[in-house]
Amino acid sequence: MPGVNVPFRLVDVFTPKPLSGNQLCVVPEPIDVDEETMQALAKEIGFSETTFVTESGGDRYAMRIFTPAAELPFAGHPTLGTAFVLVSEGRVSSPATQVVTAGEIPVEVDVEAGTAWMTQLPPEFGPVFDDRQLIALAIGLDVGDLDPDLPVRTVSTGLPPTIVPIRDAETLRRAVRNAPAVADAVAASGGEDLYLFAVTEEGVTARMFDAELGVGEDPATGSAAGALGAYLAEHDLAGMPGSVLIRQGAQVGRPSELFVETGREEGAWRVRVGGGVHVVGRGTFEL
Repeated sequence: MPGVNVPFRLVDVFTPKPLSGNQLCVVPEPIDVDEETMQALAKEIGFSETTFVTESGGDRYAMRIFTPAAELPFAGHPTLGTAFVLVSEGRVSSPATQVVTAGEIPVEVDVEAGTAWMTQLPPEFGPVFDDRQLIALAIGLDVGDLDPDLPVRTVSTGLPPTIVPIRDAETLRRAVRNAPAVADAVAASGGEDLYLFAVTEEGVTARMFDAELGVGEDPATGSAAGALGAYLAEHDLAGMPGSVLIRQGAQVGRPSELFVETGREEGAWRVRVGGGVHVVGRGTFEL
């Protein structure tokens, strides 16, 4: 489709300052390209996700989310980054409702403060996954490095990471992604990825190992942070229910800060995830 120009914004999410956190490419207005081209553009930019806004106005917008390898029904930092771009450019108001394949996600943006928040879908807890040997193989650790008192299980607030509790932050830093075993562990446990965490004095440190999304290790995973928030609340960990700071991304050179709040609402956990957002560039794909 020669002659099509696709404007985009570059955004850093889950960081108090530019040039850290998780990178995002946002295409903020509807474009005349097909799904195959959207996927190709996401691969071209090479970030963990690229979003394509398909409609916007008032206090609602709809979008699609692509990793370099696949389309997702929901993702965290794309939600906050896209919402921030649209509100800061006056395309929608705040609070707003984001419509994605997974459902409707309420979002709030404070442009002056450089922050955004989302309320994720009600948590769904999967069964305990007992093959801890497979999990240990996937993350390059021993079974004894997993927290013996906490379960490995999926939790979904829009996407289902497999939550993997690690004994301590030092052990978490030693974890190494074994891609084939991660794929096996994710398939067997029913998750989307492996989300490793350790409780610290400051809150929680986490790492995300991807199976097949073309990401590898993600610097900041908002969807998984929400799921982890529900997990922490369910097990009374790290001051949850309440609020917690999750640090992620230091080992891939993109330190990130994800803030998570949980509380009870109509018999279920209500999960909010937020953080800093910075627009750091703009440009145009010329097709």
